[in-house]
Amino acid sequence: MRKLTPGIAFAGALALAFLLTPALAQKDSEAEREKICAEAGERYKELFGKEASGEAMPIVMMYRYHFCPGGLTVKPGVTVRWVNVDKRTSHSVWFRADGKEESVRLFPEEHVEMAIDLAPGEHEYLCGPHWEKEGMRGRLEVQP
Repeated sequence: MRKLTPGIAFAGALALAFLLTPALAQKDSEAEREKICAEAGERYKELFGKEASGEAMPIVMMYRYHFCPGGLTVKPGVTVRWVNVDKRTSHSVWFRADGKEESVRLFPEEHVEMAIDLAPGEHEYLCGPHWEKEGMRGRLEVQP
């Protein structure tokens, strides 16, 4: 019978840690996203006196380098409002892959509205200043 040396045991434990880390990190990041989006909803209500879901049009909040909700489904022609509910950070909305121009920088409490003129399908949008370093991206699905 072969003895397990401490070096082999450590290597095995290290390999197992690397295999489990992405799954755990993904779960934690989803939990963190939910927490951040809940805070964004509270901030929206604090600023505008009602919940974003009570608005006449779909609302996407920008808060702590996240779009909330991260994904939205709409029909062509629907107007969507992106609102910056951060306290100090400016954001933008940019359908870069679709060849659209980036919106103006939105400072706290400012918003931009866009009538959706994209083809049916899934479209990614970015925050111009924060998509590379912070990973601030959202998804818009256009259904016919």
